[in-house]
Amino acid sequence: MSKDWEHVPHGADIGVRGRGATLAEAFANTATALTAVITEPAAVAPKTPVPIQCSAPDVELLLVDWLNALIFEMATRQMLFSRFDVEISDGQLHATVYGEPVSRRRHRPAVEIKGATLTGLEVRRLSDNAYTAECIVDV
Repeated sequence: MSKDWEHVPHGADIGVRGRGATLAEAFANTATALTAVITEPAAVAPKTPVPIQCSAPDVELLLVDWLNALIFEMATRQMLFSRFDVEISDGQLHATVYGEPVSRRRHRPAVEIKGATLTGLEVRRLSDNAYTAECIVDV
């Protein structure tokens, strides 16, 4: 993979995948892939901080909870996010995400994401000790 995030083809929905030297970095890069489903992440100014906390019994479910928390914040606040400061420890995720209100003219949102799913859900450590995190999101 030449970049730290990518989209994964999947029928009518789309997969998001992040890679990182740490689990937290992989989760942050998966969040960038999530934003990229909607718009170009570089077009989103990281102006306003929003705290997010999640917990789950395993890292796969934590990824789904994390992405669904981001989707919830995007929908309720009418915002997009481009910076993700993530910490993960003992099944707990604490993050501050940074973004700005959606500008239809400037961001040109492509789709609305309905939710992260259990389909294609995988979080794993790679042979180079980096992590990858991925799942399919419903659009």
